[in-house]
Amino acid sequence: MEASITTNSTSPELLAIDKNQLHRRQLVNSLFLVLGMLTLFFSILVLLALIWDLASSGVPRLNKDFFTHFPSRWPEKAGILSAWVGSFCVMGVTALCTIPLGIAAGVYLEEYARKSWFSSLIELNIINLAGVPSIIFGLMALGFFVQKLDFGQSILTAGLTLGLMVLPIVIVTTREAIRTIPNAIREAAYALGASQWQTIKHHILPYSSGGILTGIIISLSRAIGETAPLITIGALTFIAFLPTPPVQEIWPFISFQWLKDPFTVMPIQMFNWISKPESEFHVNAAATGIVLLGMTLLMNAVAIFIRYRFRAKMKW
Repeated sequence: MEASITTNSTSPELLAIDKNQLHRRQLVNSLFLVLGMLTLFFSILVLLALIWDLASSGVPRLNKDFFTHFPSRWPEKAGILSAWVGSFCVMGVTALCTIPLGIAAGVYLEEYARKSWFSSLIELNIINLAGVPSIIFGLMALGFFVQKLDFGQSILTAGLTLGLMVLPIVIVTTREAIRTIPNAIREAAYALGASQWQTIKHHILPYSSGGILTGIIISLSRAIGETAPLITIGALTFIAFLPTPPVQEIWPFISFQWLKDPFTVMPIQMFNWISKPESEFHVNAAATGIVLLGMTLLMNAVAIFIRYRFRAKMKW
């Protein structure tokens, strides 16, 4: 009886305390909501200002000749043919060496590797590598790929350099995508007699492919805009020719000589033009920036579309 009286006497006080805490939490939540909206609005405003600044000066320069002409000493005749072809070649090598290795490493670390101090050390180093400045990868590539392996200042060197730079991102995103798969999927597959690899092949990878593809596209969109590591390995700023065609008219019909050819990419072409004193070259640099920004936004948009597309199909 005394306990019930004590509880009834203190319940209004406890109720008041709960209301104060609830009010305080709602206030903090509202403040963070406003702060987040302001940050988002500021970011979008900066992006729109950048796009407007580039578009106001670079859009008149965008035409067919700009995409089909080589760089030139005369700004009105200069184009980005060698730059965008070089960018596609380098990104092709980057994708070929990054996607299989990154997915395989992510699957191994998440599904096969035992939890130990060694695996924890590997995970910590992968996370740290994702934050290493890109110029460090350029210095590493200069000493290893260019000098030790004698690959030279080639498309192969550039692709491997950017591939190593974005490889940690692919590994981390692959592991995070696999972690979203419920353990019930694995247990159900094992209960029906499937092996571990069959479970990964037929269930884990298909269900996590949306997140994996999203991470791959985002990592490639970062690599396509990199300049520092490519300048470090000796990428040329002026090229008036294209790489060797991969398809030949004579046997064996397929050539890999283009991997050893010199190259340039769109960010380096922009750097070359913006460093010139003539304002006409600055217009060319702005037009190249629009193309590069458009490619980056398109790749990110594709990543978002793939993520929502796969999430809509998932039904656990």
